Amino acid sequence: FMKRYSAAYLKKYPHKRGADIETTKRYCQKFRHKPTTVINFVEGTRFTPAKHASKQSPYQHLLPPKAGGIAFTLATMGELFTNILDISLLYPDNPKHPMLAMLSGQMRRIVVDVNVVDIPAEAIGDYYTDEQFKAGFQQWVNTLWQDKDRNIIGLKKGN
Repeated sequence: FMKRYSAAYLKKYPHKRGADIETTKRYCQKFRHKPTTVINFVEGTRFTPAKHASKQSPYQHLLPPKAGGIAFTLATMGELFTNILDISLLYPDNPKHPMLAMLSGQMRRIVVDVNVVDIPAEAIGDYYTDEQFKAGFQQWVNTLWQDKDRNIIGLKKGN
């Protein structure tokens, strides 16, 4: 339910600035009273070697995380969550084009790894106006990403 506007779009339509956040806030408020699952793709896009290189990712197997969406969701609904399910999908036999392999029936094996991550109280705050909180939250997410990258390295060695 969260649709972010690109910088190019906002330059063309400056009156839309913040509209994506307001839409997300409305949905989050609605979901406070209905059972739901929130899925956040923290990398923002599918991994490719070209994207990895262009973003100068410090991680071997991941793109840098985008922390704003998850910070916003936790700020709006955080007390309703106790944990995050950190899910990693690996396609050891089809690493270059997993989607194409899946659609063409060539996908034979997917490694699914799920880790339960506690949400510390310090992870809930105002990401958009509190610079100190934002820096701390980004550090927390970066630490999760370092752990995730190490875990993927281990999973790849085991396959």
